[in-house]
Amino acid sequence: MDTILKLEHIQKYYGSEGNITKAIQDISFSVEAGEFLSIMGASGSGKTTLLNCISTIDTVSAGHIYLKETDITEIKPKSLARFRRENLGFIFQDFNLLDTLTISENIALALAINKTPAGVIEPRISDIAKRLNILDILNKYPYQVSGGQKQRCACARAIINNPGLLLADEPTGALDSHSSQMLLSTIQSINEQLHATILMVTHDAFTASYASRILFLQDGKIFTELYKGSDNRNTFFNKILNVLTMIGGGQSHVC
Repeated sequence: MDTILKLEHIQKYYGSEGNITKAIQDISFSVEAGEFLSIMGASGSGKTTLLNCISTIDTVSAGHIYLKETDITEIKPKSLARFRRENLGFIFQDFNLLDTLTISENIALALAINKTPAGVIEPRISDIAKRLNILDILNKYPYQVSGGQKQRCACARAIINNPGLLLADEPTGALDSHSSQMLLSTIQSINEQLHATILMVTHDAFTASYASRILFLQDGKIFTELYKGSDNRNTFFNKILNVLTMIGGGQSHVC
């Protein structure tokens, strides 16, 4: 497999001399093409900071991050926005949809920003909407659809440009249990059917159990990792809970 993402000895410090907080301490790992990786950890473990560094929202204090063959720690600030548009897809906890635009227009916005030819936009929206089961709500506005439908719209917007890496930050945080399960099944199908490479940050064992590999963070360091392998999701879930018990994480329930 090809390596999509590679982190080498990443460190992130906040504060000044004499009052320094080490949010990330010497983290290294790789993500292969088509992999579904979850990053778990309690509040303050560094998982959100790590995601912000990978997404170029924040800068690292030391180390290097490579997306494909590009060292994103060396990208000039004026080039970061373009780099994100062309290489990254984002799924946020709070959807980040524009209420004044229809579902279709929200998805199309990502294509328009990348200057996709007008004749290509509608067929691509229809195709991705069909895959994510939101074809019948394309002409509705975000306030007219459910939370789960909003999040599937956010998924469609995130993958419409075929990004090299899809980043999901607590994607089920604003959803009820039924909508969460539907969304996670959708994200899993995006990974399996579209071969999307996904990196998902979560504190929830149920959510993480959909991934194929999990990195557990504690105090800014990698505590351990788990591979799903041939385990069914229920077995994998129980293994996740065992690790969380060791590091003091929370629990959830699997169906």
